[in-house]
Amino acid sequence: MNYNEPNMNIVIAPDSFKDCLTSPDVAKFIEMGIRNVFPDANIKLIPMADGGEGTVVTLVTATNGKIFYKKVHDPLMREITAHFGVLGDGETAVIEMASASGIELLKKNKRDPWKTTTYGTGELIKHALDKGCRKIILGIGGSATNDAGSGMLQALGVQLLDVNMQEIETGGGALENLVSIKTDKLDKRLNQSKIIIASDVMNPLLGKTGASAVYGPQKGADSDMVRRLEANLEHFADVVKQQQGISVENIPGSGAAGGLGAGILAFLPSEIKPGFDIVKEVVELEKYIQDADLVITAEGKIDSQTAYGKTPAGVAGIAHKYNIPVIAFAGIVEDGINELYKKGFRAIIPIANKPMSINESIKKARELLVMAAEQSMRLIQTGELLSK
Repeated sequence: MNYNEPNMNIVIAPDSFKDCLTSPDVAKFIEMGIRNVFPDANIKLIPMADGGEGTVVTLVTATNGKIFYKKVHDPLMREITAHFGVLGDGETAVIEMASASGIELLKKNKRDPWKTTTYGTGELIKHALDKGCRKIILGIGGSATNDAGSGMLQALGVQLLDVNMQEIETGGGALENLVSIKTDKLDKRLNQSKIIIASDVMNPLLGKTGASAVYGPQKGADSDMVRRLEANLEHFADVVKQQQGISVENIPGSGAAGGLGAGILAFLPSEIKPGFDIVKEVVELEKYIQDADLVITAEGKIDSQTAYGKTPAGVAGIAHKYNIPVIAFAGIVEDGINELYKKGFRAIIPIANKPMSINESIKKARELLVMAAEQSMRLIQTGELLSK
């Protein structure tokens, strides 16, 4: 393909830059840089997400849906306003659990997985049911919790009872008091519903790679609390197995979001899928990529973990299938990216153009993206001239 041709087809399919730019913004700024060099290129913007931050905006935008704002409870049971989306079909809701139960809702000195709860996530699910949605896509990244989804279950009507047949408190610490589970008051609308868990985390509930051991310290747990939280999740799994006949502890993804995966899979009609796979189907990404001459993706950070379910790797995988070159931009590029070049990436480009702090790069993200995209196109243009 001659890159100087005015009908060059470019697909821009980025994720968000966390705490900085939404994925639609990232796509728009990359387009601006491209048009400084190739003003007549055919450019398709397909903002992406992988089940974490930005999933609601991405899917609502792609389907001409709508975002709703509702009062719920945050991880410490304080009232806040959270959001969810309804897609253009009017029947599918998309929820980011982090909107109600996310770690970014808490100051560092308030992060305590012994107390934090997924109750607000359950409230968002109820609000989606109230809108008539019976298919719910639930992104479960960025949680502040380690309660096995018990708070969510309580919000939906499940009774988690202690030895005196009283409702246990919310939070991961309260699970040690769990004796009995009653589901007769579980919201009946869920019987006609399906929850699709969007997650790139496949950790089991328990063990060295489980919810408490891997993610507990990130949420404020010291080594002693990690041990006690692990014991509580094991106790929860034992009660569930005894009373519901379901073994959740070793299901891949059951440890996601502090065990929220386990709570959903045990009690609600559900399945777990990689977040990127869910999003790519809704936005019909492959249909657009297969006709492209060049694909561009981006994310705030690209590193050795990018290959495991992250948006840039997913985009590159589709492009590689059709032998289409892929360029990726990132705010930060860390070590361990060499394997990504074997997965279809032609170039992975940090947008910083001089030594700068993270705060400075965040403030200048827009202009840095535009400039990085423009300079990359100029290199492509130069290569085309040299090949003549």
